[in-house]
Order: sequence, then C-alpha cells, then structure tokens
Amino acid sequence: MSKLKTVYICQACGAQSPKWTGKCSSCNSWNTFVEEIREKSGSGTDVRQFSGTGSKRQAEAQLLSEVATDLTERWICADAELNRVLGGGIVPGALVLLGGEPGIGKSTLLLQLALQMEGHRILYVSGEESEAQIKLRATRLGLKQDHCYVLTETETTAIFKQVEAIRPELLIVDSIQTVFSPLIESGPGSVSQIRQAAGEFMRFAKENRVPVFLIGHITKDGQLAGPKVLEHLVDTVLQFEGDRNHSYRIVRTLKNRFGSTSELGIYEMMGEGLREVSNPSELLLTRQWHRQSGVAIGSTLEGNRSLFVEVQALVGGSAFGTPQRSTTGFDQRRLSMLIAVMEKRCGYRMNQLDVFLNIAGGLRVEDPAIDLAVCAAMASSLQDMPLAGEVCFAAEIGLGGELRPVTRIENRLAEAAKLGFTKMFLSEHQQIQHPPKGIVLEKAGRLDELIGKIF
Repeated sequence: MSKLKTVYICQACGAQSPKWTGKCSSCNSWNTFVEEIREKSGSGTDVRQFSGTGSKRQAEAQLLSEVATDLTERWICADAELNRVLGGGIVPGALVLLGGEPGIGKSTLLLQLALQMEGHRILYVSGEESEAQIKLRATRLGLKQDHCYVLTETETTAIFKQVEAIRPELLIVDSIQTVFSPLIESGPGSVSQIRQAAGEFMRFAKENRVPVFLIGHITKDGQLAGPKVLEHLVDTVLQFEGDRNHSYRIVRTLKNRFGSTSELGIYEMMGEGLREVSNPSELLLTRQWHRQSGVAIGSTLEGNRSLFVEVQALVGGSAFGTPQRSTTGFDQRRLSMLIAVMEKRCGYRMNQLDVFLNIAGGLRVEDPAIDLAVCAAMASSLQDMPLAGEVCFAAEIGLGGELRPVTRIENRLAEAAKLGFTKMFLSEHQQIQHPPKGIVLEKAGRLDELIGKIF
C-alpha cells in the first residue's frame, strides 16, 4: 500500500525541506518553497530504477585502459550555425537543452532541424501545440520531410511507448516543463517532475544512443526554469536570445561536453522561418557611417566570431542642470568612465553636455575593444566632423588615457579586410604576427594622440 509524503521543494535550487520556510538555506532565495505530495510505493520499487525503454543493464566496473572508445561520427545537419554551436554536429546519445524567452523561436528552430534531417526518422513531441498547429508551422517553413513524426503527449510512459513503436533516430521534446511522469505525485513543471522527466530522457538517450533535444522555459530573471540539476544533467545547454524589436537571433553555448562554449550562431527571423546569417557584420553596418558625424565602426567578439558594429553617439548641450547619460547596448557606467577620461586626458569639456550612445542593430556589446570606437564617435559628434574614409577601431582604453591591446587581433583584421575597410586604429603595444594585405594599421599609445591623428 502506497504512502503519501508531503515535502517542500525550493523552485530555485531544488533543495528539500520537511516544512515550509520563507528563506531557502541553500540558495538564500525567498518565498521559493512549494508543497509537493509524493507517493512512496509499499513494494519497495524505487522510481530511479525506471528506464525510458524499460531495459535494465547491470553495470560492471572495468579498467580505464580497457574501455572501448566510440568513434561514431557526428551527424552534420543542414543548419551550419547549429553545427557550430554544437561543436561540429549532433553527437549520438547527446542530451541537448535549448532555453529562451517565449516567442523567441525555439520551436521554429527545432522544427526546422527536424524537417531538414533527410534520411533520419524524427519524433517531434509537443505538449504545447496540437498536430494541426505544428502542420501549419511546417507549411509556413516550406519544408517537407517524409520521416518526421508528430506526437502531442505529456506523459512520459505514453511517449516512450510511441518511441518503442517508431524507433526514432532523433527525439525532440517541446517542452520539458509540460512533460510529467506518473511516478511522481506532483504537477507538471515542478522541480521533482522536471528532474524525473529529464532523468528518464537522459537514460533513454544514453542507452539507445539517440540524441534528444529538450526545449526549456526561462524565468523572469532569464534563468532556465526548474532545478539547477537540470543543467548538470544534460550534455549541452544552448541559450536562444534576441530582441523582439529586431529580427536577429543568437544561439549561445552555455555548456558543451563535446565542444567549445565560446561559439554562437546568428539567425534572422523571417516570414518563412529562421535564416542563417553567415556574415552578420554586413547586416549590422549601414554603409552610411562615413557621411555623418558621431558614427564610428568598432570591432567586437561574440564567442569566437569577430563582428563589426556601428557605434552612434550624440553629444549636445544640456537643457537641464544635470546632463543626461543614456546608452543602448552598452554599459552606462563604462560610458561615464570614458567621458571622464576624455575630459581629463584629452581636454574635452563634457561635464555640461548630454551624451547619448547607441549600438546599432540591437546588439549588447561587452567587449572592451569597443572603447576606442565609442570615444571616436563622441569626439566626432562633439566636433560635428564625420570620420574620413573606411576606418575602424579596436583598442581598450585605460584610466590614464593609454590604449591597450585586444585579444584575437588576427581575426579582427581578417574580418575588417573582408568587409573592405582600408585603415584600422590600434594600440602601439598590439602584437600582430601576420598582418593582412590591403589594410593600413594606424597605431598610437594614448587617446589624445590618436584623436589628433583622426581629426
């Protein structure tokens, strides 16, 4: 006879408590404990013994030198950007978690993947949409796949029955928060349900060497919903992000057991789905920067990819006693530091001037190599003089006004030469092993010296 047990579980970290408390002693979060009712079987059956396919294998210890390495090649899918963030393709038996805001395009991305996998049986499990809705999205994408099966189910036992019948080579679950296991007496989306369902999919992926993609919701703080153990459980964690006011989407790798975590993929949301962006710099630049003042082109790194962004600055007289400092896509405190450096080291009087800074394209830039472009844009706007020629900037600025070298300069120079820039301003301490042809390197040691060369 089963027994009912009441426990309280923290929705932030998964810690358990026999009674409700206001503050979690593990993660120090407030008001995160939720009551859950668990059923303990009197026959002694442990829910952890459940396997997605019902198969049980007795594990045996063996010497590390005797372990056979699996040389199975990755699956190279038609999406080059997804191949990049996964480390070169889909690994058989991998468990991949894709998280992102509602409506950002997570379901569209994985449905595109399922429809583009020619020659493989795909099972797309949805707990949020009906078969008709998925069919309408597939029709809008304009892709046809004769080996893609659709299942609208939320119970894990029913899902694995269909898995045994279809024997898919790739399983997609949309989403892990809607799936529940009958072995846990709590509602879908709870900490224990997410942990149990993810564990069942993990066992299925490892025992059958079938890659599984899970779509995950995020909280209002931008974190993946559910226990933190979910991120430890999976092999790869991908973050799908973007601005609703812009068509660009970025897939970042937060964790990858089979590749680098510094890769990212860039997409453009269009009416017929997500389009891969192989050269994002051309979309972020307007080609009109040399005709107006207050615009400079800076080099930044997103993962291992070098991007050139358009930095727009507007400096003018303040109508109020306190000048405004407003930024979009750039750290406001760093802007205040750069303004102070320009006042102290370059002689600009900006303490009574409004400064507005914008990174065009909706990108959020945190690379310090963009500092020189920000200062050049502010100086150009202050003097109302556009920058002459196809020039770009890549240098960090210190508090003493010195120009500091940046990382991966060869990648930045190669991208600048490909985009047609003829001159790049750098720090005189920058070491370059193989400078590209067709681009002039203008070096300086201090900010005031470089601004004197520009204007």
